[in-house]
Amino acid sequence: MLSTTMSTYRVLATSRPAGSHAAITMAALARARRPAVGVVVPASVAHAVSTRRTMATTVTKPKGRLVIIGSGWAGYKLLRQIDTNQFDVFCVSPRNYFVFTPLLAGSSVGTLEFRAIMEPVRQFNKPMQFLQAHCTNIDFDKRQITCTTNLEDSHDTLTLDYDTLVIAPGASTNTFNVPGVREHALFLKDISDARKIRARVIECFEHASQPHVTHDEIDRLLHFQTVGGGPTGVEFSAELHDFITEDLARLYPQLMPRVRMTLYDVAPRILGAFDAKLAEYATKRFVRSGVQIRTGTQVRNVEKDKIVLNDGEEVPYGLLVWATGITQTELVRGLRGRVAPDPRGAHRIVTDRRLRVLDPQGEPMENVYALGDCATISDYDLPATAQVANQKALYLGKQLNKTDEKAIVPFAYRHLGSMAYVGGWRAVVDMPNDIKPSGYSAWIFWRSSYLSMSVSWRNKCLIPLYWFAAYVFGRDVSRIN
Repeated sequence: MLSTTMSTYRVLATSRPAGSHAAITMAALARARRPAVGVVVPASVAHAVSTRRTMATTVTKPKGRLVIIGSGWAGYKLLRQIDTNQFDVFCVSPRNYFVFTPLLAGSSVGTLEFRAIMEPVRQFNKPMQFLQAHCTNIDFDKRQITCTTNLEDSHDTLTLDYDTLVIAPGASTNTFNVPGVREHALFLKDISDARKIRARVIECFEHASQPHVTHDEIDRLLHFQTVGGGPTGVEFSAELHDFITEDLARLYPQLMPRVRMTLYDVAPRILGAFDAKLAEYATKRFVRSGVQIRTGTQVRNVEKDKIVLNDGEEVPYGLLVWATGITQTELVRGLRGRVAPDPRGAHRIVTDRRLRVLDPQGEPMENVYALGDCATISDYDLPATAQVANQKALYLGKQLNKTDEKAIVPFAYRHLGSMAYVGGWRAVVDMPNDIKPSGYSAWIFWRSSYLSMSVSWRNKCLIPLYWFAAYVFGRDVSRIN
């Protein structure tokens, strides 16, 4: 049930909202087991919605309302899979777009523009309704979620009933409780993060080029540091190195001898999940390019202009990007005690092989599912990657669309390999077989694969266009706050 405190809104107590497809909504939402549901809509819209309903021919949705929490790899892919003739679909997410995260590092330095890797949720050709809000609580007994709208001038509290619930809010960057990270470091999880990084890089060069700046300050400003030696940290470091050497070097030639880049990781090597030979190739590539690799190094705390390592060493920085794995969102952490405990201690939502959420007794809940970075299968541990989330969403969409419960089969993951860009038109590809390409051919494979995986024809056109523009004209170095 939707509700709000805004005095300018009024209640229609006869039905739920029809969205942009009023003809395909209402009949399935009237259920004898619950009273009629009130919906808060603007008064100016009420008459138009009521009129459209009286003129429309309703179609029964046999499985009722499906609520999907999240618009990331799991949530958005499921939206594209679900049969809206069987469900009245709601998507709840704090952002109204999907981000193609494998190319996010490139967008942070202008190799791609942000719009090329975004797909608006509302620009979706199936009848569905979207609510831009944070889900703050789930009441499994009442079959209801509580949300807070995520708008600049609105933070209202809403409730929404469900018949089937899919929990896929993603995860947050893990700071490992290192003091100062939240206050001073930048992350790389969303478009807003990429915009901040690009602005900060250009700001550092502009600041360092001012005549009154001291040599020590120039050295600090032009020291770019990344914490985290996984694919995200490695690819960002590679993209940043390309940006500096291919574009900024032409504009700030006097500053190039002062530029330094450092990549930190607590593990003994970067790309720890990759084949050892590929990790070694990436390390040698970085070292030859002038990027310092400091493995086995832990950051103790972060201050405004410097980091402090575990041995007490203080290292000044102009830009610090934190890319060190994930932790669960407040929503998922708030479910502790109401769902089965994670046997691996990562506090994820535990599901069975059919992706059904398990209650504290280990029994599957009725019509409640979880997938993506927030979930793990009780007896089938898988990495929290876009590839896993994508395959789970494809699986769950097919299972929910089936009309015969007996036809549902357990989820099975098929690993297709891992890829990482390492700079200078070079990449590493860790295939599940003995083929482990690296270098230029791997870069061709890396770009081709991600282009083919982009979600819409709009993006499939924009991505190569921006790649070509960056190659011919260089990356944009305009600084926009």
